[in-house]
Amino acid sequence: MKVLNELKCSFPSLSVNEAYARTAVTAFAAQLDPTIEEIADIRTAVSEAVTNCIVHAYRGTTGQIELCVKLLADGWLYIRIKDRGCGIPDVPKAMEPLYTTAAAEERAGLGFAVMENFMDKLSVRSAAGRGTTVTMRKQLGVQRDA
Repeated sequence: MKVLNELKCSFPSLSVNEAYARTAVTAFAAQLDPTIEEIADIRTAVSEAVTNCIVHAYRGTTGQIELCVKLLADGWLYIRIKDRGCGIPDVPKAMEPLYTTAAAEERAGLGFAVMENFMDKLSVRSAAGRGTTVTMRKQLGVQRDA
């Protein structure tokens, strides 16, 4: 699919940068004229993905989070969030609703379920000790059945 515009950046896995990532993605996506509901969906999904990097990937340390956003033909928004943290040994298990590795910290374990619900496509690739890449896509401006 043809790339119309692209944004790439990286930032430390500090909790204050979650808001930055969310704002950067939605500001960039504004070029596709999304609805308020689409913006809310994008913000929530990006927040969940970046928070996973901060809380799980770099537990107790600080690492880099890489963000790539592409505006594609036909109104598609592509978002990739990547870390080089501890990785996920069992991705299918981690994607189950309510599964969490941080139960003692009162984590709900709904991050991937939220991302999947708010985006049209979600892909998670990970390797223990090597990091995780979350790729999300959303087609903007498409009328959906209620």
